[in-house]
Amino acid sequence: MPVPTNKEELLNAIIANYGRLKKDLDTIPFELTSIKELEGHSKGTLMSINDLMAYLIGWGELVLQWNKKRENNEPVDFPETGYQWNELGKLAQKFYEDYRNDDFACLIQKLDKTVEDILSIINRKTNEELYGKSWYEKWTLGRMIQLNTSSPYTNARGRVRRWKKSRNIK
Repeated sequence: MPVPTNKEELLNAIIANYGRLKKDLDTIPFELTSIKELEGHSKGTLMSINDLMAYLIGWGELVLQWNKKRENNEPVDFPETGYQWNELGKLAQKFYEDYRNDDFACLIQKLDKTVEDILSIINRKTNEELYGKSWYEKWTLGRMIQLNTSSPYTNARGRVRRWKKSRNIK
C-alpha cells in the first residue's frame, strides 16, 4: 500500500492495516500470547504477542499525547520524555513493561480504543492540518500518524504471520 498523502488515504490505511492485523490476532490461542518467541524490537531480544500489542498501544498513545500537547500549545518531547530517537529499543522495553500486567484480551481492547481515538483525531482534522504543513521537523501530522500506526500494524502483522506459520496456527 502506498504511503498516504491525504486524510482519506490515511484513514483507509489505518482501518485496512489494523483490520488485517486484528484478523490474524483473532486466531491466536490465548495461552500462547505471553510466550516470548517473536523477534523483539531490540537486537537480540525476544518478545511475546502481548509485548507486540503493548508496543502498538504505546506508540498509539504517544501519537495521542503529542496531538493533545500540540493542541494545548505545550512543548512535546519527541519521541517521549527521557528517550531519544536512537533509543527506540529502550522505549519498546518501556512499553512492554507498561502493559506487562494486562492479558491479551485487555490489550486488544486497549489497542482498539487507541485506534478509535486516533481515527477520531484524524476525522476532526482537515486535510490541510494533516498534510498541508510541517508538524514535526519536516514531517506533517498525517505522516507522523502514519509512521506510528498503519506502518507498524503492517510490520506487526508480518511478525504475527511468520510466528503463526512457525507454530502451524491457521
